[in-house]
Amino acid sequence: MKGALRLVYPPQCLCCAKPVSDEGGLCPDCWAEAQFISGTCCTRCGAPLPGAGLEEDEDSLIVCDDCLHLPRPWLRGRAALVYRGTGRKLALMLKHGDRPDLAPALGDWVARAADPLIRPDMVIVPVPVHLRRLARRKYNQAALLSERVARVHHLTHLPHALLRRRDTPMQDHGTVGDRFANVAQSMQVASRAAPMIEGRAVLLVDDVMASGATLAEAAGVLRDAGSGPVSVVVLARAVKDT
Repeated sequence: MKGALRLVYPPQCLCCAKPVSDEGGLCPDCWAEAQFISGTCCTRCGAPLPGAGLEEDEDSLIVCDDCLHLPRPWLRGRAALVYRGTGRKLALMLKHGDRPDLAPALGDWVARAADPLIRPDMVIVPVPVHLRRLARRKYNQAALLSERVARVHHLTHLPHALLRRRDTPMQDHGTVGDRFANVAQSMQVASRAAPMIEGRAVLLVDDVMASGATLAEAAGVLRDAGSGPVSVVVLARAVKDT
């Protein structure tokens, strides 16, 4: 049956829909524009860093300039791609392009990026969206990714552990300070989820990290509610042009 379907509906590039050999793949052009993050990266946010052969362990950190100066109430972080080229296109297609069908393949990439962060009995929590935004978009893209991460790593998924208390403006503009102020006190832990996160390591999942303000607010709320150490993983990490 699968072979017959592939004859009628051949696999397409995730980004541009050109024919490809395997489901969930990229065509050569989109692959060339996809900056997957591997090798040396910031321990806290996953941003790629220059240098080769640098290895982190539980007692050492390799930290970028942003993470030296901005609040990071989480322990460690990873990202699958740089938010540029194909990475940016796919993130926008998932978030604003009504393409939830991309989530399984993109979620597998996020799950792979999260490999170094996984702990036994960890719970997986997505960054929430406000109910008004959820009604417009019909889905929370972070929750689609986190569901896949939980499935790949056989961990508990808590898609409704965090709630948005207010509908904050989009974080696309403004200074870093504006972004942190915009999301301040905008989230809370759902009362029914509090016992399930108490004392347990949490992996917080989102689609994109820019300043990290949204993830910082979410991680801080989780820690205030009594969670164990929080780590973060995102599909794409925005980085400064060099």
